[in-house]
Amino acid sequence: MPQFLNTTDAGFAAAFDALLGMKREDSPDVDAVVAGIIADVRARGDAAVIELTGKFDRLALTPETLAFTAEEIAAEVAKVSAEDRAALELAAERIRAYHSRQMPEDAMWEEPTGARLGWRWTPVSAAGLYVPGGLASYPSSVLMNAIPAKVAGVARLAIVCPTPGGVVNPLVLLAAQIAGVDEIYRIGGAQAIAALAYGTASIPPVDKITGPGNAYVAAAKRRVFGKVGIDMIAGPSEILVIADGDNDPDWIALDLLSQAEHDESAQSVLITPDAAFGRAVAAAVDKRLETLERRAIAGASWRDYGAVIVTRDLAEAAALSNRMAPEHLELCVADPEALAESITHAGAIFLGGWTPEAIGDYVGGPNHVLPTARSARFSSGLSVMDFIKRTTLAKMTPAALAAIGPSAERLAISESLEAHGLSVRARLNALNARDAEPEGGAA
Repeated sequence: MPQFLNTTDAGFAAAFDALLGMKREDSPDVDAVVAGIIADVRARGDAAVIELTGKFDRLALTPETLAFTAEEIAAEVAKVSAEDRAALELAAERIRAYHSRQMPEDAMWEEPTGARLGWRWTPVSAAGLYVPGGLASYPSSVLMNAIPAKVAGVARLAIVCPTPGGVVNPLVLLAAQIAGVDEIYRIGGAQAIAALAYGTASIPPVDKITGPGNAYVAAAKRRVFGKVGIDMIAGPSEILVIADGDNDPDWIALDLLSQAEHDESAQSVLITPDAAFGRAVAAAVDKRLETLERRAIAGASWRDYGAVIVTRDLAEAAALSNRMAPEHLELCVADPEALAESITHAGAIFLGGWTPEAIGDYVGGPNHVLPTARSARFSSGLSVMDFIKRTTLAKMTPAALAAIGPSAERLAISESLEAHGLSVRARLNALNARDAEPEGGAA
């Protein structure tokens, strides 16, 4: 049974704090192991990657077989049905259209002093995408990671995708092909992250690594950050649904289960001002769990981390939501747009009862790689912005330097940085000398 909380109960504040403080992330002591793997890959390159792949994925590779060949990709892609291909292509089209609107514009302007200032945006040169492997891998995640990178203009995009026992998901390879991925390596784990970050003889290094993975992958991403950029350290999935009593309880139950079935550590929470509706949704969840294919996983998630919270009104529901800062937030209320105005912290918001979170996972258009574990308080989901950098531009004219240079010199002196001040003063002196020359030069 999930937790049932009511904001009018005397112990609600403590119970809600406990709900917020639940530790759902996997926390095995993996950092030392990962540090050793990264050091090994840095020292031995391909040999270490191949050895570790044999150990963990039961797959014998050579430097020549680390990457899928074009012929291998074509053979696997040919296994995909026309219906699955059409679904992937529709998803890709919508994701590409949405992310194309995110591209910022370069800018340059002239100040009254004559100085010219601005910025320009340029993509990272190469990015690597981690895709969990085997038949459980998700082609939708390939699209969500690769398409923004390509829209941003990343010239080289590499995927690492473990294939335990040689098992390949053809849909993942098709998604990579549709998204314009350049290289696909059949490796995974911390060794794949190390190879992307530091490079080997067969795998050139990248500038940014994105994509989900297990505790070892997450630990590796933490360790290589600084050498390369990373997107985020994602935790278990989560969904918060704010719903009034005018919804179908079974629909809301299925929305809650859509995240619970991901992982036993996932969290699904319903907030409603209607206590009877909350009980009806909980009953509908129990009913669905009798037949759901992944009922063991979803049931454990709902039992251990699920919650139904009854509030006085929707305003209170929004306030609690902002404290939770959920990865996914559904607003199944009469006026979702109005309620959304009160939401300040959420990875993604789904407006109205006809917008299930699952649409966002596949074909909605916005990205499904989102901040978890309350990190939506300070971070955003994956976007084109993750694959571009802003470079500032500045050009001083002599007049502009004369106008603002003395202030720069004074600030440099106040910070005891003599060369800073002198670099400005030398130019100001040259201007003063030039201005002091009589017309026509010296007599």
